[in-house]
Amino acid sequence: MEKSHAYDHFRTLVKPALASKLSEFQILGIDSVSESSLWKYLQKKKWKKVKDEIYLHEIIQDILAVKVSNYMSFATIEAYKSPVFSLENENEWKQLLK
Repeated sequence: MEKSHAYDHFRTLVKPALASKLSEFQILGIDSVSESSLWKYLQKKKWKKVKDEIYLHEIIQDILAVKVSNYMSFATIEAYKSPVFSLENENEWKQLLK
């Protein structure tokens, strides 16, 4: 289980900004992005270094400034990090070689 991020208390306050960014993704044809995955991106990339004092408008600005290409690069790298299947199972090898 992941430990909470210092900015997690802002999450409920910025839901409209997150929804706006997700609708931008949908307009561009990317329907697979969820609110939690966008928040995870922000935590790991934008807010890697936590400021002692941050304001709500800075959080919203960071959300609205997310570029689709940067998010997709992050999601691709995360997908490579977590194995979808292991090749230890003989049936998985057979499926792969079909």
